[in-house]
Amino acid sequence: MSDAPTIPGAVRRYFELAALPDQDAYFALFADDATVEDEGVEHHGIASIRAWRTSVPAVTYTVTGAGLTDGGATLAVADISGDFPGSPVTLRFHFEYGGDGRVRVLRIRP
Repeated sequence: MSDAPTIPGAVRRYFELAALPDQDAYFALFADDATVEDEGVEHHGIASIRAWRTSVPAVTYTVTGAGLTDGGATLAVADISGDFPGSPVTLRFHFEYGGDGRVRVLRIRP
């Protein structure tokens, strides 16, 4: 019996790619008109998400939980460690997917 959380495949792929230096595969996870909210700021579209992501320091992710919300979105909780003030932190990742399986909305919050 494992104590590791069961993580949906799309969410697991997000965290795997987010930790790698090849960002093209990471950006391919998002719909062209996706929205990412991080630290209270929304980034709309791939160009804006790319600009946001390049400013994020390299971090490691440890997913501690994941599941579906009542609205059908996926919520993941992860411990984030890296070279930034306050490290490590625990954040919640709220994912909404389009019909093509790509991320349409990602909200990252404490």
